[in-house]
Amino acid sequence: MAIAKKKRKFFDVEIPLIGKTTQLYAYEIGDLDKRIIKYDLTRILRGKSIMLQLLVKVKESEIKTIPTEIKLMSCYLKRMVRKGTNYVEDSFSTECKNAKIKIKPFLITRRKVSRAVRKALRNKAKEEIISYTKDKDSEEIFNDILKNKLQKQLSLILKKIYPLSLCEIRVLKVEKFKE
Repeated sequence: MAIAKKKRKFFDVEIPLIGKTTQLYAYEIGDLDKRIIKYDLTRILRGKSIMLQLLVKVKESEIKTIPTEIKLMSCYLKRMVRKGTNYVEDSFSTECKNAKIKIKPFLITRRKVSRAVRKALRNKAKEEIISYTKDKDSEEIFNDILKNKLQKQLSLILKKIYPLSLCEIRVLKVEKFKE
């Protein structure tokens, strides 16, 4: 006698961070657990090329997504960097309420500036981001970056050192969740 084949079907997965629903293809709901979704947010954010990475968690019959990484596309950054400007990059890990996160800020000055000014911008940005993330949840930080809240606040603080043409968080990645 022939063995009946399993049939794949679509499961609705909600993404509460952006308020959208997507569908994943699997045999059963348990197969979706710990699956990674990559979601392009370029259309939602009007041309700001961001790739969102989500981790799918399944509890009983409820499918939930948790953001694990936001990455600004390099094509967007190449368009922003002009001739006669400097850019400042940094990379550091910090703690938030429920996770250890890696943050990579990206700053572009209006004109060419000295190394001392770039160092001052880098250090002040690191100090402000660490103090900002200390008492916040990781999902709240992801939400603030998507709404440009963190970048705006950081830009206003760094303006006192040197005015910036662009202040972005290039990468925000969850390294480890606290249990």
